[in-house]
Amino acid sequence: MSQTYKLTVFEPSGEKLLDEAFTAEHDKQAKEIGERLLKEKNYSGFTHRCTSSAGKLVLFHI
Repeated sequence: MSQTYKLTVFEPSGEKLLDEAFTAEHDKQAKEIGERLLKEKNYSGFTHRCTSSAGKLVLFHI
């Protein structure tokens, strides 16, 4: 069963650069999708987080 995950990227000032939802079958797949999206959009070096609909943090970088 798919879950909804949310990937959020922030500027150092706290401004949101990206706030994107996607679905994945499990946390590991969500982490892989989140990392791929960050790379595609050139946001890998920014502060980011990916959370599940249950509030679980699956990806985080300061």
